[in-house]
Amino acid sequence: MNAKSIIVTGGAGYIGSHTIIELLEQTDFNVISIDNFSNSSEKTYERISSITGEQKRLTHLNINLCHKDELINAFKNINNIAGIIHFAAFKSVPESVSNPLLYYHNNNESLVNVLYLCKEKNINHFIFSSSCSVYGNIDKLPVTEDSPFQPAESPYAHTKQIGEEIVKSFTRFTRGFNSVLLRYFNPVGAHKSAQIGELPLGAPTSLVPIITRTAAGIIKEMHVHGSDYETRDGSCIRDYIHVTDIADAHIKALDYILKHKNKNNVSLFNLGTGNGVSVFEAINSFEKISGLKLNYKVGPRRDGDVMAIYANNDLAKKELNWEPKFNIDEMMLSAWKWQQHLSSATTN
Repeated sequence: MNAKSIIVTGGAGYIGSHTIIELLEQTDFNVISIDNFSNSSEKTYERISSITGEQKRLTHLNINLCHKDELINAFKNINNIAGIIHFAAFKSVPESVSNPLLYYHNNNESLVNVLYLCKEKNINHFIFSSSCSVYGNIDKLPVTEDSPFQPAESPYAHTKQIGEEIVKSFTRFTRGFNSVLLRYFNPVGAHKSAQIGELPLGAPTSLVPIITRTAAGIIKEMHVHGSDYETRDGSCIRDYIHVTDIADAHIKALDYILKHKNKNNVSLFNLGTGNGVSVFEAINSFEKISGLKLNYKVGPRRDGDVMAIYANNDLAKKELNWEPKFNIDEMMLSAWKWQQHLSSATTN
């Protein structure tokens, strides 16, 4: 490869795949995707190529990032790497509650090994996929990047708190290294082509794919986890943000550090719309755009869930020149079109 490359870990995953599309369409970089398909499918790369028309600029490697020697050896003869965008991690809150050691092992050991690769190959630009879950049950909304962490509500959230500290410390003590930590709120929706979107291999635990699968008849009855929270309608409140807006923020964050626009070696940004949407409001939005009534049942609270969280995104707007473009109805519509595409592909 003569042109510079960007490594994208977890590139066959939900946010990783959308970011690869934006990299191929907005930049001249080659992309090296690393994914072992533990929660994704190799078919994702076919979808990316179909959307972008690019095949030569995208390489994919099947590597378990918890195996350091395998990772280092795979890149022994690959050079000219401009940076790494690190998505690869397990992300299910309920699964992390039931199997915390799996999450501590996978999410943090893989991160350390990717940083080993940075050191080995002298890769000095790093973007870390973090989460709003690091804030915990916050006292004051909306949250800013300076809001103090509360105790993590789940092992998943704790792995992200630990991951941020690992990246900050490595950056501090590694000369010339620059990192950006991006705290996503709740990514939803699908690419405008409806050819790629969120596709968990097992039973979904995130709200929007549960909604669309219920509407498609795949899930017979969905559950609302709690209606007795101290919120405007009793259900949890989240800041839902379109996955393409998240992907676009990564392109801008990459440009931010590659062109030395960053004021510090470690930069930190919230990625959310700034609007809190309750579970019941999300359901109402979907019913409005689809014309369907969802079959749902209200049940008890779920372990690991925070009551309410939404972002102050002023810093990302100012420093990255980034602006989220999609509202909740548009997010739901894109997710529903993706589900219809999947259902059509299954029946044909």
